[in-house]
Amino acid sequence: MKSDPITGRRAPGGGPAGQEPAGLVASLRPGDEVDAVLACTRKDRLLTRGGSPYLALELRDRGGALTARAFRDADALAGRFERGDLVRVRGRVERFRDELVLEVSGIRRVEPSDEVDPARFLPVAYRDLDELEGFLEHLCGEVYDRGYSELLRSLLDDRALRAAWRRAPCTRAGHHCYLGGLLEHTVAVTTLAQDACQLHPGLNGDLLLTAALTHDLGRTGEFTYGADFGLTEQGRLLGHLVLGERIIAEHGRALDEGRRLALLHCVLTHHGAGSAPGGRFQSVEALALHRLNALDAGVKGALEHGLGAD
Repeated sequence: MKSDPITGRRAPGGGPAGQEPAGLVASLRPGDEVDAVLACTRKDRLLTRGGSPYLALELRDRGGALTARAFRDADALAGRFERGDLVRVRGRVERFRDELVLEVSGIRRVEPSDEVDPARFLPVAYRDLDELEGFLEHLCGEVYDRGYSELLRSLLDDRALRAAWRRAPCTRAGHHCYLGGLLEHTVAVTTLAQDACQLHPGLNGDLLLTAALTHDLGRTGEFTYGADFGLTEQGRLLGHLVLGERIIAEHGRALDEGRRLALLHCVLTHHGAGSAPGGRFQSVEALALHRLNALDAGVKGALEHGLGAD
């Protein structure tokens, strides 16, 4: 029976009808026909006893993993995708040695135009993203300096940037390594910055809050979303600091030179003073941002990966 090419759902009587997209693999039974988008996490070209090539695959979604094999036209199919891709796959589920195996009849890489939700395959923040976006907007509203406030408003009004800000993780394998991680980390660091300004009134609160809100903006252009988090070409070659500087430059054209340089110094040194002139922080706000960023990243990393994790 024909299934939806994106979700894998099928009409009543044809298998896992009404199944949530993220749980398709866990719902499969022998005899089910599959036509769905899954993540390819293993791809090996092997030989049968008779010397014919076949593909041994592992396909998964957030509900589980499924062994798959392609015997017919194995080499032709192999050229249509790579391990780590999201793939559109067709086939039939069989039982082999007490294990479910998908016998693949067709498979190809998913194109960007298919607009598959990465949350079906990648870990997602436990916190509600709508709530986190509300906190982000509130914190932006706590900046009263006109130049910095206009910068933040321009960032919030950029719909594509907002979507990327909401989607991105902070890292590929460290702290906040899940969809929504960047938004969660940004809100956490800015909240800590707001508290620091209450405790230390000598801090330039508008500068520190703006720096906290924008310090990891480059992450929005750093990642790709497939079977795992990958790196874009600009993320691999430039990194999030350079990408963040570009975003601030684009949206902060109205900033005067003094404010722009003070903000960029904070953002570009938030991982440490090593990249600062003379290897030293040139403002107490830059030092504060570095410490607050490290606090949230370190605590979150320990909670997620244990105290022995880097």
